[in-house]
Amino acid sequence: MSQHPGIAVSSGSAPPAEASPGSESPAEPRPLAAQRVLPLRRPGRWIITAVVLVLVAQVGHGLVSNPFYQWDRFGYWFLRPTILDGLLITLEVALYSAVLGLLGGILLALGRLSRSPVLRAVSWVYTWLFRSVPLIVVLLFLYNFSALYKTLSLGVPFGPAFFSFDESRLATDMVVAVVGLSLNEAAYASEVVRGGILSVDQGQHEAASALGLPKGYQFTKIVFPQALRSITPNYVNQLIGLIKGTSLVFYVSLLDLFGSVQSMGSTYPGDIVPLLLVATVWYLILTSVVSVAQFYVERYFSRGALRTLPPTPWQQVRTGLRDLRARVRRETAI
Repeated sequence: MSQHPGIAVSSGSAPPAEASPGSESPAEPRPLAAQRVLPLRRPGRWIITAVVLVLVAQVGHGLVSNPFYQWDRFGYWFLRPTILDGLLITLEVALYSAVLGLLGGILLALGRLSRSPVLRAVSWVYTWLFRSVPLIVVLLFLYNFSALYKTLSLGVPFGPAFFSFDESRLATDMVVAVVGLSLNEAAYASEVVRGGILSVDQGQHEAASALGLPKGYQFTKIVFPQALRSITPNYVNQLIGLIKGTSLVFYVSLLDLFGSVQSMGSTYPGDIVPLLLVATVWYLILTSVVSVAQFYVERYFSRGALRTLPPTPWQQVRTGLRDLRARVRRETAI
């Protein structure tokens, strides 16, 4: 066995033979950058996609070609003053009811979590009652409340009253609608808020207590901001239901969006379908705006809980375009 500095050659091995000029050289492997990974073929997905596209196309064709929808009358009614006035009333009722309902829900949730048995019992009974009674029944009951109590007073029970007022003057149609929706909304919001508070890790409560912070400060600065991350998506669902629930205030003589559509449909019976489409599109717009606001509120409260915030729709579009350009360049290079 011969040795050379830095090279060891075994006696049982032979040096690689050099390829002769006429012999074929072995095929060299392609570089990794030029190798293409083929995805697994999924014919079922393509078939389902094709079926869905066909169904969507048929629905769209029916909406456009069916003269029964009367899209010209839809355009006439969409921005009429009577429709816009009803839309404004819908927004007012939904806004007031959402704020009052959320505040009432927070108080009821704190009552359910209180150590006082009276507060727990009263909060539970309230939630149980208003979640059991239909909203239309609550509105009609409040609308006829003056028949039961013509005057309301505040004072000592079974004793003198400090002051009283006429219920029929105070209970306007707007007040009845807002109070009825708020009472109903507070019952559902209380469970949403209570679930969000219970979702906060117990260690957060213990750490705040160990620092000697007051209970009110613990709730407003530590517990509730963390609970909002869980409360927001659930309460937005309630808010969307509240916006649609405002259509019931028509039965207490308040002409909201749906009430205006119903009134115009009675006056113009030939335009019932386009008027219902007007109400449908406006409700879609309102709920879409709420959904967009929900995304940004959830993104705001995700700070500190997620390492990377979810991209906004505009960021998703830019990322998709950038990936598409990179894929085109890669395909061209290959």
